[in-house]
Amino acid sequence: MAEEKHPLAESRSIRDRLGQVKFDIPQERVHSRQSDPSNSHVPVPRESGHADYLTVKGRLHKRLLDELNVGALLSEGEDALAEQVEAFMARILEIEDLPLNEEERVQIVEDLKEETLGVGPLAPLIADPAVTDILVNRYDRVYVERYGKLERVDVRFRDNAHLVRIIQRIASRIGRRIDESSPMVDARLSDGSRVNATLPPVTLDGPTLSIRRFGRKRLTRAELLKLGMFSSDMYDFMQLVVAARKNVLVSGGTGAGKSTFLGAMCEAIPSNERIITIEDAAELILDQEHVIRKETRPINLEGQGRITARDLVINSLRMRPDRIIVGEVRGAEALDMLQAMNTGHDGSLTTIHANSARDAISRLETMVLMTGMELPSRAIREQIASAIDIIVSVRRFDDGVRRVDHIAELTGMEEQTPQLQNIFDFKQTGRERKKIQGEFVSTGIVPRFVHDLRERGWDIPFEMFRKSNRMG
Repeated sequence: MAEEKHPLAESRSIRDRLGQVKFDIPQERVHSRQSDPSNSHVPVPRESGHADYLTVKGRLHKRLLDELNVGALLSEGEDALAEQVEAFMARILEIEDLPLNEEERVQIVEDLKEETLGVGPLAPLIADPAVTDILVNRYDRVYVERYGKLERVDVRFRDNAHLVRIIQRIASRIGRRIDESSPMVDARLSDGSRVNATLPPVTLDGPTLSIRRFGRKRLTRAELLKLGMFSSDMYDFMQLVVAARKNVLVSGGTGAGKSTFLGAMCEAIPSNERIITIEDAAELILDQEHVIRKETRPINLEGQGRITARDLVINSLRMRPDRIIVGEVRGAEALDMLQAMNTGHDGSLTTIHANSARDAISRLETMVLMTGMELPSRAIREQIASAIDIIVSVRRFDDGVRRVDHIAELTGMEEQTPQLQNIFDFKQTGRERKKIQGEFVSTGIVPRFVHDLRERGWDIPFEMFRKSNRMG
């Protein structure tokens, strides 16, 4: 029988199949719209008149809320509410002599629409693509993260009551409620941003609001390569791992770039495969057409209706998936995910909160124990070693740059211990103007599955695994 050739065998290298990806990266950083008063929905504080503006806006906003049935209008749609706000302001500006100049009269209409429809003073931060996290510790203390650095901004709410109204509006627009009887909410905005809010007495110093924002477009593997998240050899290796339908676990801390890296890996999934994604807050953006997106649901006010990630994983197994992608394993769903990987659902991908590949295995073992099944540790570790092929550890370094710290292959068990071997590492060599300098290096180890693929006719160059000190 003639030896079967895999389609990859026809190309000189793995990356040849991808073609040249063209993209533009802005040459100038996009700064917050706060720096330009003409673009901001919130007037920049001025030496004179600013207090009058805020006083007038606060009075009109309270009067607007008293006159309009905002709850009923929201059920009709935001366009209807916007028309009501514009009609209200047109009437007020016509019959009342407000202490505002012409520019402020135009601005206050936009501000009140934003106050009623959106996120109030946070609007310019939401509009700034450089902002990845918005953290409101109290009404007058707002922080943002830009380019990996946390900084305080000159944005503030009038008082705690103003902040509570914004939080309640955000919750109501996504069908949730937050008040003294239910002082916490964790939800997702329509643009995919993740929102967490608390009210006293949960937080002693006042209400808090945290918004984790995600880009309007997914960063591609080629863009991440240029940004220095990994090397060109790692780029080729990711393509190989996904094409070979190996199960991948991406580990890292909060904000390390796990979801970004996971989305980049998903690029290599063929477009004709059926993909099911399972997330607590849907944030993955995939290019494929055959994608089923699932999202967990928390318990409602009546104490019912909760849908867990484990429920969704079990349900997904009945939907004939080619790939199952779990945004993050954090509980009992870990066992079902491992069983799926071990029973024919190859090529699955997921992420986990852990600082290294070794820690990721320990956390998985702990999560399996959370199911309540009294399994011996060795049996659990054997399940993990059989299910997971590759563990990628990503990390946000203290210069704010997210990089792949190491890529390891899980090769099996030796007595009671799962065996790992690093394929790629990031080696830090020094610093230059607070910027970490380093190299992505191959360790010289060729993964075991590569030998199997070559025997089956895959054309895989060994050059990517050659021990080197080349900069990525």
